[in-house]
Amino acid sequence: MNPIDYLRISLIDRCNFRCQYCMPEGAELDYILQQDLLTTEEILALLQGVFIPVGFRKFRLTGGEPLLRPGVVDLVEAIANLPETEDLALTTNGFLLPEMAQDLYNAGLRRLNISLDSLNSANFDKIIGNGGKSRWKRVWAGIQKAYEVGFSPLKLNVVVIPGVNEGEVLDLAALSCDRPWHIRFIEFMPIGNPELFGERAWIPSEELRQQIRAQWGLEASQVQGNGPADVFRIPGAQGTVGFISQMSECFCDRCNRMRLSADGWLRPCLLNETGQLNLKSALREGVSWSILQQQVQDLILLKPEINFKLRDSGTEDGSYHRTMSQIGG
Repeated sequence: MNPIDYLRISLIDRCNFRCQYCMPEGAELDYILQQDLLTTEEILALLQGVFIPVGFRKFRLTGGEPLLRPGVVDLVEAIANLPETEDLALTTNGFLLPEMAQDLYNAGLRRLNISLDSLNSANFDKIIGNGGKSRWKRVWAGIQKAYEVGFSPLKLNVVVIPGVNEGEVLDLAALSCDRPWHIRFIEFMPIGNPELFGERAWIPSEELRQQIRAQWGLEASQVQGNGPADVFRIPGAQGTVGFISQMSECFCDRCNRMRLSADGWLRPCLLNETGQLNLKSALREGVSWSILQQQVQDLILLKPEINFKLRDSGTEDGSYHRTMSQIGG
């Protein structure tokens, strides 16, 4: 079995954007109450008491928008300073990076993934919703600031939605040519906005690769990340282009991650709700570390069956009960 050593930790389910594929405009969302969120102390306790002892060494902070979490810089510093931490990254929409990039870097963070679904400001505002007028310039400034500060690798995530931003694939891929940036094209998933998914579906990554090959050529890259992306390079480019193909090219055999939601649910598979553990309740009820470790180890052993046998069934009733922002992406 592939080693499971990568934990995605959602810090908050709230976001200052309402992206179409994550938090559809008009949808009623039941945000987690403050008292139901894992506290900073609880997150660190679970890392040191459960996850690190069972083998987790790579951590990514997500949301919602994790930079909205009070005290996020202090939490970054605490996790970065754990002797067992081999890798720490954060995924953000970039809106708060102009002010926060330097502090995050000083705290020990070195890797960022920033969502950038369009280079056209009007299209970008349409995708992010929530009255997002003129937010593109600020996100772009956040990307530039992160690059200036020294984050490396700097990755830009692009969720490709048919009929919305598929026409920008070449322009976005070109960002990797003269900058050491890593562009990641992600297939649209049914979690978060099943209505839009049913209307638009998804574009297989191979179709995107064909576009890029026809324009510049495409070669295998020696740069590989901690996740499931298939990574390539445009000949002569400083950066790379990667493809996360969870719909068209199952990568379950390479999956090395679990997800911890902001309210403490541990989820072994993004596309399936089977086998989740409520670690927050167990922690607050005083369940011993040894028992919690055993429960997580048992779930790790179940993960291959959940990935391969249950992945496509999603949920019992065919619908997802949490949006992408509530799961932690």
